Amino acid sequence: MSERRTPTPRDPQQRRRNLKVLALLGSILITMTVLVSYSETLYRLFCAATGYNGTTQRVAADNAKVSSRLVTVRFSTTVAPGLPWHFVPAQREVTLHLGQDTLAFFDATNLSGADTVGHATFNVTPTKIGLYFKKIQCFCFTEEKLGAHQSAEMPVDFFVDPQLATDPDTADVDTITLSYTFFASKQPDGATDLARFATKPNAVDGEKIFASRCAGCHALDKTTVGPPLGGVFGRKAAAAPNYPYSAALKHAGIVWDAAALDKWLAGAQQDVPGALMPVSIGDERTRADIIAYLQSESAPQHATASR
Repeated sequence: MSERRTPTPRDPQQRRRNLKVLALLGSILITMTVLVSYSETLYRLFCAATGYNGTTQRVAADNAKVSSRLVTVRFSTTVAPGLPWHFVPAQREVTLHLGQDTLAFFDATNLSGADTVGHATFNVTPTKIGLYFKKIQCFCFTEEKLGAHQSAEMPVDFFVDPQLATDPDTADVDTITLSYTFFASKQPDGATDLARFATKPNAVDGEKIFASRCAGCHALDKTTVGPPLGGVFGRKAAAAPNYPYSAALKHAGIVWDAAALDKWLAGAQQDVPGALMPVSIGDERTRADIIAYLQSESAPQHATASR
């Protein structure tokens, strides 16, 4: 005859310990699940906060004091397989002062017969300066739609923080490369349309471009390397006093208006063979914004200043 065993009562303390272990394991599992689910987002936030791996910073405005220190920013672009776009910088590089609000432009064309949406990734090199490269406006902030066979010119508004010069790790940097790669978007719904950039020439943008592209040789109110440009609209070419113009420009018979300035900026030595100005600006929108700025500065107080 077998003996029935009486169940041993469980130790309440042991049961509580077991529940704590189970709760801890559950918490660890939930945490790992969340980290895996949001790892890409968390990584982006970490990079954005620290500048890690050349990630640039996003700011609302340029409130930095402009420094006398110069730095050159070069531009590099690629398009990943699967996105039928042509994507290039409108300028190879710009030279600017630390703290100077600067505009650069990038041209994109949809080579396909259907609307497509792209997303741009970006970084700067040397990667150690990511914390000091600050963007105010950039197409890389959003998913971007480009219509079939359409083209768009996209601005990037940025500055390089003057603190770059005071950081021992970055004080030696005088050349930066800003790189973009466009990919086919994984989240095309709600993409912004690049057609929004098809706006009229903008004098405010033109002032920023003038500061980075033209101010090395020109000022509005005085002769530097080149003649003064204040009040240039409506003036005859080669009319600024005491400036050694080329004979070709003196005899060209040009009166500066928007069309004449556009031809000159597109290629002065092609426009007027024998002209001395070696610089040209190939991008049409960039020229238009510079011209809009010069036109806005052609006020009565600049009437004696001309090209």
